[in-house]
Amino acid sequence: MPKADLVVVANRLPVDRIEDERGEPAWRRSPGGLVTALEQVMKTVDGAWVGWAGKAGLTVEPFEFDGTQLVPVSLDEEELESYYEGFSNGTIWPLYHDVIATPVYKRSWWDSYVRVNRRFAEAAAEAVGEGGVVWVQDYQLQLVPQMLRELRPDVTIGYFHHIPFPAYGLYSQLPWRRQVLEGLLGADVIGFQRVADAGNFQRSIRRVLKFTTKSDSITIPQPDGTSRTAVAKAYPISIDAHSFIELAKDPAIRDRAREIREQLGSPSKVLLGVDRLDYTKGIRHRLKAFGELLVDGKVKVGDVTLVQVASPSRPGVEAYQDLRDEIELTVGRINGDYDTINHTAIRYLHQGFPREEMVALYLAADVMLVTALRDGMNLVAKEYVAVHTDNRGVLMLSEFAGAADELGSALLVNPHDIDGMKDTIMRAIEMPESEQSRRMRSMRRRVLENDVERWGQKFLADVEAFRAARTRRGEDAG
Repeated sequence: MPKADLVVVANRLPVDRIEDERGEPAWRRSPGGLVTALEQVMKTVDGAWVGWAGKAGLTVEPFEFDGTQLVPVSLDEEELESYYEGFSNGTIWPLYHDVIATPVYKRSWWDSYVRVNRRFAEAAAEAVGEGGVVWVQDYQLQLVPQMLRELRPDVTIGYFHHIPFPAYGLYSQLPWRRQVLEGLLGADVIGFQRVADAGNFQRSIRRVLKFTTKSDSITIPQPDGTSRTAVAKAYPISIDAHSFIELAKDPAIRDRAREIREQLGSPSKVLLGVDRLDYTKGIRHRLKAFGELLVDGKVKVGDVTLVQVASPSRPGVEAYQDLRDEIELTVGRINGDYDTINHTAIRYLHQGFPREEMVALYLAADVMLVTALRDGMNLVAKEYVAVHTDNRGVLMLSEFAGAADELGSALLVNPHDIDGMKDTIMRAIEMPESEQSRRMRSMRRRVLENDVERWGQKFLADVEAFRAARTRRGEDAG
């Protein structure tokens, strides 16, 4: 396999294993947000992508897909249970999301996390060319930057953290807090969704490692008595806005949006929630607020319908099984109390949908409810804004989602405040078109200016600055 100038390292490859018409193994592009975000970046370079192939025990040789070299990393059942479902999603995920659920600290999970991170680092070291760039993605691979630096000191390393980084008071609980920070500091550029996340990271660096930070830079002492500098700052991720706009213009998708409203019984207002089924997304709080509005008589079935899409997520984790049971019981109770023969209060869909259907749902919705208890960014909010080219529609957005930093013209809410949520839902339902237009225009301008291509360019420009400096040092030494 030829060596790549840019290697992306992520938990998953950007493809899913399927069977073609003849029953033969084949690959198709994954629908995930990370794949969509990096698709634009990878199109412009001769790059490689290192990641798990998506099936336990599957061993596949590197192969090319859509112009990108894919380097599969094999994981067995035990590693998926301990590294992925265990340490990544049973320890780091709840800890980094403000301990909404209780993190579990198991030494065996940590050992597996170290072992798997080393495997990813070794695969990246093998795939990248001399003096190349490696871009590591997200919380499953926080140790890879330092491991890679030890293996390949010639490469320039970027790391992007897609989820929140917690305040030191929470982060300090982690028994392996020093090792994780040292792992991240193997990168030259460490990116976060929000300025507050970068600040939390730098405070942890000062408290745990006693390193000096100034503005966005961190001074890292080296074993030989010298020091090097890393940058840690916010690079808010975004969407390929123009692709969503093109879909929104498609007559078939616009017809589908009208059909959705008719299938819902043509209510006056359609409210929409689109989330992974996850305890961080605030689905329970949203349902509670909507249910109380029905009890209070503020909204009536037939006039207002809530559509809740909850795509399946981590079915092997007990907390997610419990969450699904709770949500489905709540939906069943509300619908049992308030449905009529012709209308349903809540249309609940525990399934994923292709992008075209999602755009139709966005177009059909008068109000988008994004009520995450904690979220790195939340790209659904930006997708909803992008498709509303007529400047109609209302975005209700949690102040604890990263998108709130950019979309200040949304109706910002504290999802823990149920009464405040109820008031804001009513304000959204009753908002005049002139106010909708003013708010949506402001948000659309922001989304269009800061699209995913610009996000990738800004991050990689800072990485390239480090690579240029490294090249100059090498020339000077020569």
